[in-house]
Amino acid sequence: MPTHYASADAPTLKDRTWIEQQWEIARMACQSAGHTQQCLLILDEIQKIPGWSEVVKRLWDEDTASKCCTHVILLGSSPSLMQMGLSESLAGRFEILPVTHWSFGEMHEAFAWDLKQYVYFGGYPGAAALVGDESRWMQYVLESLIETSISRDILLMTRVDKPALLRRLFELGCSYSGRILSFQKMVGQLQDAGNTTTLAHYLQLLSSAGLLTGLQKYAGQVVRRRASSPKLLVMNTALMSVSSGITYEEARIDFEFWGRLVESTVGAALVNGATGTNIEVFYWANRNREVDFVLQRGKRLVAIEVKSGQRRGTLPGIEAFCKEFPVTRKLLVGADGIPLEDFLTAPVEEWVEL
Repeated sequence: MPTHYASADAPTLKDRTWIEQQWEIARMACQSAGHTQQCLLILDEIQKIPGWSEVVKRLWDEDTASKCCTHVILLGSSPSLMQMGLSESLAGRFEILPVTHWSFGEMHEAFAWDLKQYVYFGGYPGAAALVGDESRWMQYVLESLIETSISRDILLMTRVDKPALLRRLFELGCSYSGRILSFQKMVGQLQDAGNTTTLAHYLQLLSSAGLLTGLQKYAGQVVRRRASSPKLLVMNTALMSVSSGITYEEARIDFEFWGRLVESTVGAALVNGATGTNIEVFYWANRNREVDFVLQRGKRLVAIEVKSGQRRGTLPGIEAFCKEFPVTRKLLVGADGIPLEDFLTAPVEEWVEL
């Protein structure tokens, strides 16, 4: 199939005319291959062009009317802006295929990483070649991945009144990954924090950029979920490792930190794996008892405890959770439960099946 690829991420400015020019190249390739021949057009970082969705809609409708067999793939590093453009102008004309962080299975297959390497270094394939020089690896993740995502995918594309606060919230989230922290406590941790609504909005922006998310507490009523304190969770453990400044060898003998890394690895795998599915990921806590993760799909409810040797004040709460909600499955990951490697290599859907 004839294919044409172009990126709006190049140094020169791109506008809507650029989209038309790239589209015309694909049309010409399709015509030269024969009227019935299909062709593929790939436009990367499309969200950087103002009004891109209106142009794509017009060109797509023109091809549909003329029966031109052009298949179009639109790529973007800002899911929220991509979703906005798709919903506003391309209703009924698209299918979303989310691309998340690389899984353990993918990093193992591509780079022969073992489980401990993945837990610490995370799922950034572009940084894999640098792990032999940890200082260089850390600098690459900080400058090329974290800073680029915050500066380019959030601050330049979305209105943020307090960019310094958003950065501090990200740093706080990396430090507290795997822990429950109320927005009120966040206000106490951060200077010039504004109000809890601002922090909740910034956390959503960080989540849309694939950096940091806040899991809601599972509750029978949606309103109660939204009012809960979030469980902060990095979406790639490399972010947590780099922000800590702890080396790979130091992390392996720091049982408390390694335990938090393992729990964050499991949580990130669940959140990334559930993206684009009808599976939702929560946590649950009541007094001194906690369920690390809760999966819900329809009426099916799965409670997951991660046993990693982490020392913490809370106790496993699966039994208490089961008394309050109709749990379908109870899973233990690590130690004498499901081996961590097996859990990470299985699709999330497997855990909500019978």
